[in-house]
Formats: sequence, structure tokens, C-alpha cells
Amino acid sequence: MNDGSSSGNLAESLRSELIRYSPGEKLPSSRVLVERFGVSPVTVSRALAALAAEGLVVTRPGAGAYRSPGRTGDAPAVDTSWQQVALTAEEQHGEPAPRVVDASGVTTSLAVPPPGVIAFNGGYLHPSLQPEQALGAALARAGRRPGAWERPPLEGLTALRTWFARETGGPGGDFGPAHVLVTAGGQAAITTALRALAPPGAPVLVESPTYPGALAVARAAGLRPVPVPMDDDGVRPDLLAEAFAATGARAFFCQPLFQNPTGTVLAPGRRRRVIEIAHAAGAFVIEDDFARRLSHGGPLPPPLVAEDPYGAVVHVTSLTKPTAPSLRVGALVARGPVMERLRAIQVVDSFFVPRPLQEATLELVGAPAWPRHLRAVSAGLRERRDAMLGALHRHLPALAAGVRAPSGGYQFWLRLPDGTDETVLAAAALRAGTAVAPGRPYFAAEAPAPYVRLSFADTTGTDEIADGVRRLAAACAETGVTTGT
Repeated sequence: MNDGSSSGNLAESLRSELIRYSPGEKLPSSRVLVERFGVSPVTVSRALAALAAEGLVVTRPGAGAYRSPGRTGDAPAVDTSWQQVALTAEEQHGEPAPRVVDASGVTTSLAVPPPGVIAFNGGYLHPSLQPEQALGAALARAGRRPGAWERPPLEGLTALRTWFARETGGPGGDFGPAHVLVTAGGQAAITTALRALAPPGAPVLVESPTYPGALAVARAAGLRPVPVPMDDDGVRPDLLAEAFAATGARAFFCQPLFQNPTGTVLAPGRRRRVIEIAHAAGAFVIEDDFARRLSHGGPLPPPLVAEDPYGAVVHVTSLTKPTAPSLRVGALVARGPVMERLRAIQVVDSFFVPRPLQEATLELVGAPAWPRHLRAVSAGLRERRDAMLGALHRHLPALAAGVRAPSGGYQFWLRLPDGTDETVLAAAALRAGTAVAPGRPYFAAEAPAPYVRLSFADTTGTDEIADGVRRLAAACAETGVTTGT
């Protein structure tokens, strides 16, 4: 088991148990925790260190760990009630600002379930699918490079930008390092793109449903997400054109490949049409290509940006999804003056991406283990996809009836019966031992129906998936959801 993941889970378990101990009371010994939780002494040490950093426990060498005694003295509590006024009194030109800072739709997928709960809510690879050894070797090699801790170019290391350019446009493409800005992962790239392309208060078009992280970024930047419905072939071009005309929007956020949450791939006949519609509106397409390296096998269409003759597409790519959550390295790829705007926004926000991460990324993608890892990820996701689809048909046949197996990505999007309270179902599923993501946060406006998203990426394999679907079926029975069983 991955020590980093295990220590986090153990720290969460111990955190919830601290209430059982009086301030200053000694916690169980490391040996007892090792036996109780079935983890290594290193994992226990890391978990206790994390709790100590939070001020929840005090560790005493040779004596053990104790619950923190907490505050001493009679210092009065700080009155922070004034902040409620300060945080909601924003104005723009005398009108209330439309900015909404709400991370709840994102934290559902980022939350680590309690021990024993099967994670169908996550968006990252299980540690067994992550290239831990290759990452460790890459970090070690990067740390020995001359100048590894020096300041990198603001746009990113030229060698890494060149690699992203070649990955985006292919060997014969016309992208070069000047078209690439290295970012701190895909989420940071989306944030930079939205802030660069739309002023506060402006509308931004999004697929419906769409990635909640993009909705959260847009709202926090004071933008107004406007949904454009999809069908089985991706976003509907007719409604996209109407939305541009009705709103005057200058940006459209989309995921043409293995869309989150539906898994849809934009149909070949619609790809050029989307670009033409945006160009006619004088607008940009923000192409979030997050899942390109999560294919289950078979040929892939090129990125939209590689087929764009106008410079209308701003391409987002990231290496976080196919590697590990903490390798937060991605890129923005674009042509024209917009690149300078993107660069300026990133410099203002964060200066640059840490050089050691960029150096380690170069080591990783240049190693012989990299293509082997991508093949292993493809096979692992395909096996988990087939296992989840089979389990859904066995235990939830009514919900699985209209589901198509995605050809890439890591999730199923299940339509629930009308009238289902997806939040109640998610809570029942968690009690049954399975964490799922309710569908409501994936919609920019009112949802047309109840949905739930099931991810198979953060699972140990087929047996755990089958067990998780059985638990979900039990939750459906408890809440009265018709499943056909």
C-alpha cells in the first residue's frame, strides 16, 4: 500500500478518534497502531507527524504521542462576525458582484473517503496505477541536475515546452515552445484561461453537464456560466451558435475527448463546426484535454487546437491525471496575442511553476518507463471499466440499461429515476460503504434530471468494484430507487 495514501487515511481515522481522549492523555503506542490498522511503522510515524503539524497531538521522543492540551489561560475568543459583512459587500459599478466562491462541487471528488469506504467519487488514479517508482527515480535524477533549484523561465523550461508542443501537434505539427506556457496542472491552466479571456461579470459558455471545477473557477472569477446542452455526439452546434448570439459570450469551455462526466467524444462532424461557430462570434474555445492519456485503447482524434486555422482554440493539457495527484504540471497551448495575456495572468498569480517539478517531469516523460506506464494505465482502466459495467448490469440493471461504455476516462454517468434525491442516495451509499458523486454540481443551471457519477480510477481492481456496486445497490434499495433487481 502506498505510504503517502495510507498515512493520510490513518491520520483521518486518528483525527476523528481524538475526541475520545482527554487533553494531554496518551494515545495508543505506535506498535498498537501498526497492529490495529495493518500499516507500517513509517505510515504511523507520518500520520502522527501530520497531526502534530496541525497542533492536534504532541509527540515526545521515547514517550509516545499525546492529545494536545489545547489552549491555556483565559484569552478571549476572537470575534470574527464582521467578516460576514466584509466577504459579501463586494460591488461593481454600484451593483452587487456576481462572484460566488464555492468549492463544494470540487471537494466531493477530492475528498478521501474514510477507511473501508470504496472510492467511486475520485478523479485520480489509484496508487497501484500510479508510476511511483518512475516518479521517485525522476525526482532523484532531477535533484542532481545542475541548477535544479534555480529560477526557471517564466513560461517554463524550453525543453518541457517543446515536449508539450510536440505532444499537442504531433511530429509534423506547427507548434513550438513559443506556443506553450507551462502551468501548475490543469486546474491552474483553466483558471488562467478563464481569467484571461473573460472580464468579471461576463458570460462564459459551458457544456451541460460539465466539470464542476470549471464552474467553480468561473463563478469565483465573477463570470456567469451559461449551459449549452449536449447529446451522445457532444455539444450541440445549433444550440452553441444560439448561445453565442444570445449572450455575446467570448469564451466556450469544453472537453471534446472523454468528457467529464458523460465520457462523450465530440463527433468528427462537429469538431470543425465548433471552431467555426466560435470564430464567427469572435470568441475563444477553451479545450480541456485532460483525459487524452487515459484512453482505453484505439486511435484518438487530434486535439481541437491542432485543427484550428484561426487561433481560436486555447488548449489545456495536464500530466496529473495519468500520473499522480501531486505531479501538478500541465500546459496551455495557443497562437497569437492571447499567449501574452495568458502568460501575464500566470505571472501575476504565481510567478512560475517550480523548477524541480518541471525537471522531474522532463525526466519522467523522457524515460523508457513512460510509454510502458501509459499502456499499463490504459489496460488497468479498461479492466476496471468492464468490471464496473458488468457489475452495474448484474446489480442495477435498470440504471445500467442506457449506459454506454466509455472509450477513455474513468467514470460512468448514471441517469436516476425521476424524483430521486441524489444527495440522499449519496448519503445512503456512504453509509453502505461506497462514496459516489451526486450529479447536481455538474450543471451550471437547473439539472434536467437526477444523476450520479461513478468513477473506477481510484479502486484496487475488479473485486473492489464489484463490492462497491453491491453496496450501492443496497443504498438504492434503502432509499427506494428502482434498480430492476
